[in-house]
Amino acid sequence: MDAGLAVLLAAVDQAFRRKSWHGPNLRGALRGVTAEQASWRPAPGRHNIWELTLHAAYWKYVVTRRLRGTARRSFPLPGRDFFARPFSEAPAEPGRSAARAAADPIVCETDWRRELELLTEMHRELHAAIAALPAAAVERPIGGTKTTARDLILGAAAHDLYHAGQIQLLKRLQAGRTA
Repeated sequence: MDAGLAVLLAAVDQAFRRKSWHGPNLRGALRGVTAEQASWRPAPGRHNIWELTLHAAYWKYVVTRRLRGTARRSFPLPGRDFFARPFSEAPAEPGRSAARAAADPIVCETDWRRELELLTEMHRELHAAIAALPAAAVERPIGGTKTTARDLILGAAAHDLYHAGQIQLLKRLQAGRTA
């Protein structure tokens, strides 16, 4: 593998799953987080850890697709960019309104674990797309834009670290709220 491409691949992997000097990477920030913790919001209308996790998975998918030059295919979840989580319960119980159901979402550990695995799978796909790039393609603009493959790859690494920091902050805010 070309040395420049190896450095880019190492940057993406370090931001997601490899030990680094700066603190937790994205996977490290998510380690041990429960569905209940992932669903906590610091304020109404603010994103939670669960939503940030799926957002990161979605953008790994987008970068992978752009690097491969493939047409837009379906992301495994309906929607794009941010995905509201946790799921809200349907008003199945007598006397339970839709508003109450939305205010009392179902927090399911199985759903959370499945969506953590989706993030990991999207990272595997991104890793494979980078590893398969010819060295000459790194500096070429992608998809009729001025953005190069190098820009996309470094941006993907920065994106993971940005959200890892947000997740660390949300965990601390939540812990301080219950202390």
